[in-house]
Amino acid sequence: MLICLVAILIASAGNLSDPMVRYDDFPALFAEPEGFWGKTLSEGRWLNYAWHLRGIVTPSWLNFAAFQACWAVLCAATAALAFPGTDRRWFAGVAALTMLVSPPTMLIAPWFNTLMPGLAVVTLYAVLALYLPQRSIWLLLPPFTVAGLMAYTTLPIILLITCILATPKRSLLNLAGLAGLFVASIGLSLLCIYALNWQAHGVFGVVADMSRAPEPARGLAGLLANLDRAGQTFSSFLLRTSYEFRPLVWFHVAMLGGSIIVMARHGRDSRLEMLYLVTALAIGLALGVAPSLKYGIYIAARAFIFAWLIYAILIVRAAEILSTTPTLAGRLARNAVLLITLSYLVQLGFQWSLFRGWQAETRAIAQQIGAGPEPVFVIGDIMTYPGAEGAGIQHPLGLSGRLRQLTGRPVVLCDIAPQACEAEGLGNVPQPRPGAMQVVQHGRHPVVLIPLTPTQ
Repeated sequence: MLICLVAILIASAGNLSDPMVRYDDFPALFAEPEGFWGKTLSEGRWLNYAWHLRGIVTPSWLNFAAFQACWAVLCAATAALAFPGTDRRWFAGVAALTMLVSPPTMLIAPWFNTLMPGLAVVTLYAVLALYLPQRSIWLLLPPFTVAGLMAYTTLPIILLITCILATPKRSLLNLAGLAGLFVASIGLSLLCIYALNWQAHGVFGVVADMSRAPEPARGLAGLLANLDRAGQTFSSFLLRTSYEFRPLVWFHVAMLGGSIIVMARHGRDSRLEMLYLVTALAIGLALGVAPSLKYGIYIAARAFIFAWLIYAILIVRAAEILSTTPTLAGRLARNAVLLITLSYLVQLGFQWSLFRGWQAETRAIAQQIGAGPEPVFVIGDIMTYPGAEGAGIQHPLGLSGRLRQLTGRPVVLCDIAPQACEAEGLGNVPQPRPGAMQVVQHGRHPVVLIPLTPTQ
């Protein structure tokens, strides 16, 4: 566990003191439930909404450190469940580090303020699984699934993985029972979400957010029409997991396929272990892709954290099997796993460093603005600004939330609220030519000028 904590803190060191926060994660940072209310209807995230009601605002660096620590503990606990025993510590350690460098987790981590309670739920379940008997872990699966689904759609699959690893006596009948229990838990979770939405919104169900351009399926023809969205979701996951390097996609596919074959040929226990994990993978992919088919929406690669966890367990387990005798196959398998783990650890550190330019520039702008009660006005399109593009800023609210975080002032974006800017006489303020953002004073109000791009 200590190794995981040290590794994740080193890898994300460039983002620890001033972490990147996505635009729709600021309501969680500021503990403002009204900014998250819509997602209770569109995604059923009632646990996250309850987190917004906490009334205590903690600094983003503390929230990010807690999120990363939870992730490290989850990986360590999952690896300990997958590779129990003191004689398997090397493989448990490698498995934990391989899980730790999960690309989907890196992609979702900038929403750490919102996702903290959900990650805490699955981490607590994994830690409990280290100490409680199988029966207790199974009994706890339904309530934890309800909480997990109310935090993020695919978090319950991590609970299922934990339950699988905490089940030492495996059989096809046992697998069927566990799958049935999990499906029933998902059904209970949906019923709870729908009931809450009925009480709060008058809708028994969830309604896809219009900003995601949904195309709800109506009948079999609609489902077939949305297959393309499901295909895009799966393709994006493979590419983003491989950092857009297509040969690496095939390397991962070969590693996964080879690991499944090795486990299938090794013996009954290994075959059952593989079957349990592949079943969890299939259920998870179905749960992740279902919204694409039903609503015609694109599901981001960050939703598939569970797939990387299963992949890490399978490839390390196969390497362990091949290492039972001192053969070339065992050495190659161990080296292949280490290559993935170490190269992805380096890539993880690089990815976190990509936000440093944006963070430093906005800190400098905030220092020029200073503290005060007057609002800050922003003129120009931040979405075309090179610094914002480099940091992957997804919405103009990413700038307003960032400036509010740093200055404590309210921020008005003139592109979004032109009437407010015109009322202050800002309608004719010229934008500077290409260059850096500038701060000017207009009466009592600081004004941030975003330069025109060369094409504007």
